[in-house]
Amino acid sequence: MAVIYSCSACTPEVLYHNQQTYNNRSIENNRQWVYQYIFSMDEDALRGLSPAADPQTQARALQYFEQLKSADDGWKICAESFMNPHYSSNDHVRFFCLQVVEHFLKERYANVNMEEQQMIRTMIGQYLQLQGSSAGSDRSFIRNKMGQVISLAFIVDYPHRWPSFFSDLSQALTPSPQLVDIYLRIFLAIDSEVVDRDIVHTSQEIQRNTLIKDTMRDQCIPQLVDTWYQIMITYQTTNPEVCCMCLEVVGKYVSWIDINLIANDKVVAALLRFMSEPLLRESACDCILDIINKGMDSIAKTKLVESFTSVLESQGILSPPEDEEGDFMAKLSKLINGIGVNLILSWQKLSKTGDTEATEIALQALENKVPLMFRFLGDEDDDVSSGVTQFSQDYIALLKQMKPISQKQRQNMEGLLYTVIKKMKYDESYNFEHEGEEEAMFQEYRKQLKTTFTNLAALDSDLVLLTVHTCVTQTLPHWEKREVCDIEIAIFLLYTLGEALPVSIGTASQGQHFSGESNKVTALQEMMRLLATSRVSCQGHTAVVLQFFETVVRYDKFFNCEPQHIPDIVMAFTDERGFRHPSSQVRSRTSYLFSRFVKSLRSHMQPFLEDILKRIQGLLVINTPDNGYQQLMSGEDQLFLYETAGSLIVNSTLPPEKKQELMKQLLSPIATKFEGLLAKFVAETDERRKLAYAHSINMSTALASRVSKGFSNSQTMQLCGCVDTFTHLLRIFLQALNAPTHRQQIQTGVRQYLHRMVVCMEKEILPFVPVVMENLLKKPDAKELHDFIPLMNQLIMKFKRDIGPFLQKVFMPLVQAIYHALTTPADALDQETAEERKMLRRSYFLFLSTLVSNNSVDVLGNQDMQNLHDVLVTIVQGAVDLPDPQSQKMCFSILRKLVECWGGHDTSIPGFLEFIYDSILPACFMAPLKPTFDLNDGQTSLALGECALCLKSVLEKRGEECISYLQREYLPKLQMSPEQTQEFCQALQSESKLFRAFFKSFFLKAKS
Repeated sequence: MAVIYSCSACTPEVLYHNQQTYNNRSIENNRQWVYQYIFSMDEDALRGLSPAADPQTQARALQYFEQLKSADDGWKICAESFMNPHYSSNDHVRFFCLQVVEHFLKERYANVNMEEQQMIRTMIGQYLQLQGSSAGSDRSFIRNKMGQVISLAFIVDYPHRWPSFFSDLSQALTPSPQLVDIYLRIFLAIDSEVVDRDIVHTSQEIQRNTLIKDTMRDQCIPQLVDTWYQIMITYQTTNPEVCCMCLEVVGKYVSWIDINLIANDKVVAALLRFMSEPLLRESACDCILDIINKGMDSIAKTKLVESFTSVLESQGILSPPEDEEGDFMAKLSKLINGIGVNLILSWQKLSKTGDTEATEIALQALENKVPLMFRFLGDEDDDVSSGVTQFSQDYIALLKQMKPISQKQRQNMEGLLYTVIKKMKYDESYNFEHEGEEEAMFQEYRKQLKTTFTNLAALDSDLVLLTVHTCVTQTLPHWEKREVCDIEIAIFLLYTLGEALPVSIGTASQGQHFSGESNKVTALQEMMRLLATSRVSCQGHTAVVLQFFETVVRYDKFFNCEPQHIPDIVMAFTDERGFRHPSSQVRSRTSYLFSRFVKSLRSHMQPFLEDILKRIQGLLVINTPDNGYQQLMSGEDQLFLYETAGSLIVNSTLPPEKKQELMKQLLSPIATKFEGLLAKFVAETDERRKLAYAHSINMSTALASRVSKGFSNSQTMQLCGCVDTFTHLLRIFLQALNAPTHRQQIQTGVRQYLHRMVVCMEKEILPFVPVVMENLLKKPDAKELHDFIPLMNQLIMKFKRDIGPFLQKVFMPLVQAIYHALTTPADALDQETAEERKMLRRSYFLFLSTLVSNNSVDVLGNQDMQNLHDVLVTIVQGAVDLPDPQSQKMCFSILRKLVECWGGHDTSIPGFLEFIYDSILPACFMAPLKPTFDLNDGQTSLALGECALCLKSVLEKRGEECISYLQREYLPKLQMSPEQTQEFCQALQSESKLFRAFFKSFFLKAKS
């Protein structure tokens, strides 16, 4: 049943009545469609649009949305419902309707008939009429969406199906602010669809957009610009929001229309007036920037920029008072940035033309703007200052091209350096204890300033070095009397030189800051000497102390030159300035930095070894639930301390007996606590504390693992006499493998330790491997097996044939455990389990690959024939049926190596020859023919290459027998003609590279 409502008789038929197409369409018929509602919505489904709706109701609404999008008349239902007064106060439903209409316009509107085109235009006309009425104002997001809907109709219809779009739109325009508002939003939406360079368009869309812009330039742009001007003038006082939106439209469109339509006395005069109006000036500033950014001839661009700058300066706009409002200052800063960047671009282009006069004019115009850049770069407000960052960096790049630099330019360079240093300082409002959004923004801005600083150093390293030297030498000797921000910036500048100076000192990028040009080396050494002896680290503030330690470690090579300062630095690291500082941030960072410091200067650390161990001993106590985790160092920080201590002991010149003694002392906190932790873990009934004990057990094994990182090829565990110490720990740790719960966390730590022991020990580790196997393979799941196999691979690669008998014994139990884990029933929707099994299959094939690649193929060959056959079948299945290119590549690699080992005429493996022809050779054809084998995928191409090499190996081992089998038996079964068979066999006998190329093209043709 139709729902009818009354409204004004004044309808905008003329706006949407295309005379060329719709002369026969009566206004009465048009009105009938507009005002009668013949469709109805599913009210129950619409309730799901409410934010308060339950998930089930929301899901129903989403389903209804998809139904309407796919239905032929769904958009009509939504178009009518959008205009229905019944929903006038329900913005959720109306937005929902517009989304459906939007989908129709994007997907199907280009191919609709004239009647449906007219329906869209009628809907637009009615909406504009309602917006023109006093009660017709919608909320902003509805108006934005409607603007987008109209723009989508526009880009399809204009210029061919609706050539009068803009004249119709202008005729519908009334003095109503609501209607003017939607009018402007339409233009913004058109810009987004047609012009916005941030949106990637297809070549077809680019052609469409070019046609639209060309037609607009030819037919209506001057009239549109005049309308925009009238809107700005009309609403500048009565409705500033509309005026600002109009300025945004002008700024968007100026990039591709005739500049003279905008950069003329009438419009510029209005813009200058707006620059003095508090509610308009920010938008006016953006509009002027858009005008300046317009692409044009360099000489014309210079004149345009100079013209705007002149009138803005004459009115005092570019010289705002110190207390000017911050948002406007930020806009002005961006405007100055645009002025400077565009003048630099003009100079760069003109300098390539040979027009010296025009080039000099552009350069002089630029130099005159540098004081403006300084004014805004040095502003206290970082938002204002950051606005001209690009100008400052581009100006430095320009100076690099100037030879020689004038005295004025040198002064500008110095002024820029001092301004950058000033802005890099922390201010009093910076909250070091609770860094929030503002602090994060300052750190980002500081990075930009550091880039400018580095660019200045590349331009004039002597100036930067002298400036930093002056700052450091004037600050550090008197740090007790200076503010925190002054001390921190002095050390920060010294630290930053390490990045800035490599441009000039060739070896500095490798950390060799103290070799090269003597004046720079002398200055750096003097500053580092002052840093080390000034005791500025005693200042105590988090920022100062952190920067001190960062700088010390950056310039660690300085201490090779002057090692007499090392004791003071070690003391600073280990006392309340570093490891025992009140700030956890300082404690954590210094634990890492100290490890770097010690590794770099290990040859100088011998005299301080025992003192360091004594100083850090109290920090090495394991964090457990029993001590409430109240240690100064977290477990992660202790990892660095233990690693550092281990490195100090191992790299010392002490005899092995002394190293063993110190290593036992270092590891004793772990050895003495571990068994107690394990007992408490087993006995604990509170799940939270039980998990905490499991974490402590894991961390204990991790700490011991990190100690072992100190050993190297030159300082092995055996040479240091420490094997017994670590095997003793291993015996203790192995007890944890029987943990009844939290197996994953506990076993991870033990496995990590075992990996390290395999690296550091020789055959001493082998007696422990059976115990490990026995415990780790007690009812393992897929994840545990996947984590365990790398340990087996590591053992095989290191010991090879030496562990052959052991591998012979454990091979099938391990394989059977893998089979069981892969075949245990699981929920088909469980993605986590599916991924674990995929990774286990990959690990299984990697295990087999490791065996056959490390002289351990006999482990397979000596298996029971049935077991061997079962394993071989899994390899073939992995090559053919598994939709995982990485696994397939490994499987073909395994098969190839088995053929190379066992495929000769002297093979000792019964039945393997038959297996080659029955399984391996067919697999090389079946796998590439699978639908899941994507020949265009990179990983799959690698698998195909391995497959081709496998075939080549069969040929190499079996010779003419292989060719005969292919020609007479196998390839004919694939319905290949004699010619195709002959071609394939000839290719197979060619070089490997040629055959791989043929092999790929062969299957591409077969699957096409």
